[in-house]
Order: sequence, then structure tokens, then C-alpha cells
Amino acid sequence: MTHFAGKAAKAVVLSAITVLLLSASALAAESEQAVAVGATTGSSLRMRAEASTSASVVTMLDKNVAVAVLDDTLDGWYEVSYNGNRGFVSADFLIIDRDNVFESYGRINGDGVNVRSEASTDSDKLAALDSGEIVTVTELVDGWYAVTCEYGTEGYIRSDFVDLTSSSSSSAASGIVDYAKQFLGTRYSYGGSSPSGFDCSGFTMYIYKQLGYNLPHTATGQWQSGIGTRVYSISELQPGDLVFFNDPSRNAGKACSHAGIYIGNGQHIHASSSRSNGVIISDLTSGYYNQYFVGGIHV
Repeated sequence: MTHFAGKAAKAVVLSAITVLLLSASALAAESEQAVAVGATTGSSLRMRAEASTSASVVTMLDKNVAVAVLDDTLDGWYEVSYNGNRGFVSADFLIIDRDNVFESYGRINGDGVNVRSEASTDSDKLAALDSGEIVTVTELVDGWYAVTCEYGTEGYIRSDFVDLTSSSSSSAASGIVDYAKQFLGTRYSYGGSSPSGFDCSGFTMYIYKQLGYNLPHTATGQWQSGIGTRVYSISELQPGDLVFFNDPSRNAGKACSHAGIYIGNGQHIHASSSRSNGVIISDLTSGYYNQYFVGGIHV
């Protein structure tokens, strides 16, 4: 398989024990170790909340990314985890890596997570990592990932403490991109700023608002807002950055005519008025958006 970049007092006591047991069960259900790793084979692959094509979409997955497989016993589906999201993907669009050797980024999802010398809790502790730190993951061994840490330490981390991701950027930036992708296909609506319909600046305003940022509802207003750091080259963009464009035929004398969010690999996600499907992903490296690119803002 191609490697890719690329888990009464007595009554009060009994009640407390019950709550603790239920809480432990819930945590166990939410934190399962991986049984395998898979590679996605289709672009814009829908991760769903249940093993059904009618279930709601949790997030969209790009082609050829590594996902942790939590359950491989389902008929026609795999339960998976990717970048902190958990759900189900069709078995038609996922290839299981049978040798469990691959390469991906991983993001630590807890504080004080131990890196051990072997894939066992009995082995020596080599380091401790905190939430949001990035490691390179290269293998799955009995529910543990073989990792290389930022400063070169190599060891093993239990897979339920690592979220596989295709990005080495911060968790906040990755969260913006993943959240924005949930609205792919949402219709375009002039003046719209909600999931019932977006215009370009309404889309960027809405996405950033959910993450604690307040932006004006115009492309020019966002570009001139003073938030973050401006960059003027596509090569300087990082996932999650705002991106801006200025088409003289559409700007009405303003500094910008369009806004979107950079998602990496030379692409941005935005609400387009020129196509019927609204929120789409477009290339920045050539064509219209390359020609009218103004700059980006790293928040």
C-alpha cells in the first residue's frame, strides 16, 4: 500500500458509584485505541454521525489522508477518528493499511501524555507532551503509535491520546479549516451569514465567530479590520488564514471584492456567487483567484 502523508447515605453512595461507572463508560467509549489505520481514496469524503448515508455529516475528509480506524467489523462502514472528529465512513472509500506503516502528523489531545520506549505502559518514559503538540506518526503497534517528537525523541504513544491530522499547524488553525468544511455545498445568499445561506464575507464572519473572533460583514472591512498579521504571498499562507481578492469589475470602488479561508495545498474555501452550489473549494495557484489575490490575514 502507498504510504500516506504522506481510541439515604447508602443510596447516595450507590448513586455516586453509578455516576462514576457511567462516566467511565462514556470516557472509554470516547477514547478508544485504534485497531488499524486507513487511507481515504476519495476527495470530499463525508464522515457521518452514524453508519448510514442519510446520517448527518460530521466533517469532510480530503483524499489520501490517514485516519484511525476504531471499528472494522461493520458491514460496509468503518468507524474512524480524524483530527478530533469521530464518525463513520463508507468502506468503499477507505483502504486499510495492512502493514500498519505510514506517515502522518498527529496532535496530542491531552496534557502530560507520556512518550514511552516501547508500546507498553510498563516501558520507560522518554518525554511528556501537552495538548496541541504535534508529532510525526509512522506506525501502529498494538494500539500504540510510533512517533517522532518535535525535538527528535522517538518512542510510542497510546493511539487514543493522538489525533491523526494532515496538518502540522496549530490546533486552532486546523479547527477553523475543519469547521469551515462542514458547510461545503451550503447555498449562496446575498447578505447571508448563517448555515441557511452565506455570502462571501458572511461565511468568513460566521466561521470565525464560532471560534471567538468578531469580524465585519464585508470583505473590505475584514481586510482593513486590523485583526491578525497580513501576508501578501500565497506561499506565506497557513491553513485557517483569511484570504482576500479584488476584481475591479466587482469591487464597487472598495479595496476587496471577495473573501475566503485558506485550507492548505494552494486552496481556499469560500461562498461563491458564480456557481449554484455556494460554499466551494477553489484553487489559488492559477486562474481567477490567483489573478485577483490581494493577500491574507493570519489571525
